[in-house]
Amino acid sequence: MSHPSFVQRIHPQTQAAPGRGRWLALLLLCAAQFMLILDITVINIALPQIAGELGLDSGSASWAITAYVIPFGGLLLFGGRLSDLLGSRRVFLVGLILFTVSSLLAGFAGSVAALLLARAGQGIGAALLSPSALATVTGRFAGAERHRALAIWGAVGAVGAAAGVLVGGLLTDGPGWRWIFFINIPVGVVVAIVLPLVVPAVTVLRSDRRMDLVGAVLVTLGVGSLIYGITSIGDTRQPVGGIALIIAAVVLFALFIVRERKAADPLLDFEILARRPVRAGIVVMLAASALLVGSFFLLSFILQNHHGWSPLVSGLAFLPVALATLAGAHLSGRLVSHAGGRAVATSAFVFAAIGTGMAALTVDVVPLLITGVSVAAVGLGSSFVAATTTAMSQAQPDELGITSAVINTFHELGAALGVATLSVVAASSLAAPRTVDGFVAAFVTAGVAAAAAALASLLLVPAGKPATDTPRFMH
Repeated sequence: MSHPSFVQRIHPQTQAAPGRGRWLALLLLCAAQFMLILDITVINIALPQIAGELGLDSGSASWAITAYVIPFGGLLLFGGRLSDLLGSRRVFLVGLILFTVSSLLAGFAGSVAALLLARAGQGIGAALLSPSALATVTGRFAGAERHRALAIWGAVGAVGAAAGVLVGGLLTDGPGWRWIFFINIPVGVVVAIVLPLVVPAVTVLRSDRRMDLVGAVLVTLGVGSLIYGITSIGDTRQPVGGIALIIAAVVLFALFIVRERKAADPLLDFEILARRPVRAGIVVMLAASALLVGSFFLLSFILQNHHGWSPLVSGLAFLPVALATLAGAHLSGRLVSHAGGRAVATSAFVFAAIGTGMAALTVDVVPLLITGVSVAAVGLGSSFVAATTTAMSQAQPDELGITSAVINTFHELGAALGVATLSVVAASSLAAPRTVDGFVAAFVTAGVAAAAAALASLLLVPAGKPATDTPRFMH
């Protein structure tokens, strides 16, 4: 479904310098995105300290995570469409301010209720910020520069998950858990002040286009129910509730599809999902997120519960993993322009299969980190870049926000799916940390999944270089 009446214009005097301005904007946008990804994993190590100070019991401690992840994942499509309708810079700044203020409130939280409300505010802000940031990145670059920019963006998404454990350990054992939130404040303030100077304002002329609020509510509830349902299945205390939530999500998605087919101006144009690059990007992103976050979950648990390491030492142990992820993303950013997304994605998952297979051989720290998870991280860092460049390659100017939202949504779904699946497989070792059978089974499962993802990438990702000739504009 095409909407040729949708036009974005920029007044000549607002345009940024063609070179340095774009790369500075990319740096600022990546800094903001890094905060969002960091906040998914940074709280894991701090949870025991938070629970002790605020009185969170073991059953409700996970809400400090889900209160952020559910609105983040659930509202991404809403945030992406809002970015297309109102302009990505405007939506980005609103999301950034909400996220920063909520981080401040989370840091000062004196009760469980205050913390959970602040975390929900962070999630809502993140859902507005993330798709509009990626839309801005894609719109400001073309040709080989777009590949480089999206490679950097993909690296941020991949490295952020590993860095969250590292930063969480340093801050929790240092100034205390409140600083995992306070650290966002200076970043948010600097980005909010500087970004408008290098990203031009966009005047959006959209005739009669409107936000499909009914569709937004249905898909938000559906994605939120699915994420929470998947997470609950991984919790052996409430698997039935998790199944019920997943069934509810299926019903909500069915209603959403019916609504979108009837809506005059749908939230999500299903023609976007029908495109092969978008479908391929979704599969690659889902698999990459599941394997990366799931493997980090296992590694964190092995280091702290099996080996008895402190949060600080466990966090520092993630440094080689984070560097490996960054190296993979950097390398693939160069390769995707020459070899294409199919070759990069397929080889990336082969690396991931080798790494997770090696991790299944032993839980001794050095081989587990160096020849196991770090090798897998090289591949998975590459797969994030392949997913993003492939999916965004054919997005039109008025679709950048919603397309990036689709990819980000499957990033959140993949993360939840990976942790839930591997925690179920590793249940015996999670319950009795001195045993290793569950950990071995989980890494074997991850290796098989990575091999399957390599085959899927070979079949689904289009051959050749991702297209870069979509209309260039300043979004």
